[in-house]
Amino acid sequence: MPDKDAAYLWDMLETARRLQRFAERNDQQDFGEGTMPRLALERLFEILGVAAMRVSEEVRAAHPAIPWQRIVGLRNVIAHEYDEIIFDRLWEVLTQDVPQLIRLLEPLIPPPPEEPG
Repeated sequence: MPDKDAAYLWDMLETARRLQRFAERNDQQDFGEGTMPRLALERLFEILGVAAMRVSEEVRAAHPAIPWQRIVGLRNVIAHEYDEIIFDRLWEVLTQDVPQLIRLLEPLIPPPPEEPG
């Protein structure tokens, strides 16, 4: 796998893990319209979508179980149709889809190099 793809997959995995930690530390009532935690959540979904968009077509085709288009599509809604975001749906993606995405991404990430010594 090209280094760029590995880096984008790593970005996706780390962002998905941040999203998961976010969900573990908060509940849906913690978010009001326009609050900083909600904006942070939206930003993490944007980062996830941009990283997914940058993964090569070859890698995406080799891993069809990952919902590439849905991930990028969510990013596009957040970035361009921000006034139409349905937060309950965003919370559903966070709590139901993100854990599955993590399970799909983890096997694709090569282990980090071992520290000498």
